[in-house]
Amino acid sequence: QVQLVESGGGWVQAGGSLRLSCAASGRFSRDDAMGWFRQAPGGEREFVAGTRLSGDSKQHADSVKGRFAISRDNAKNMVFLQMNSLKPEDTAVYYCGLRRGRAIWPILRDPDQYQYWGQGTQVTVSS
Repeated sequence: QVQLVESGGGWVQAGGSLRLSCAASGRFSRDDAMGWFRQAPGGEREFVAGTRLSGDSKQHADSVKGRFAISRDNAKNMVFLQMNSLKPEDTAVYYCGLRRGRAIWPILRDPDQYQYWGQGTQVTVSS
């Protein structure tokens, strides 16, 4: 079983920065992947950024490229999301997810393909 716990959300003014953390516990494989997704009120859960647990392969949604960066610390079983130049439209609940097994990026961008989720952390950006 895997447990994921997010932290680091909060309130920030537009243009500010936040760093989200996801602590993972349990058993996982180098073939697994982790991702950050977000869900705004009334909206669907959408891909923000993802990383495989081995190698350097990462992807970011077009809406956050150049502003957000995903990173991981395998020794500490943690994944981070550095969010800079935040905009009001970034306001959402941010979730950390883990997907078992090797997969191509179109699959890793699909929240329905993830088996484990954290409880989410609220990010609010005011204008």
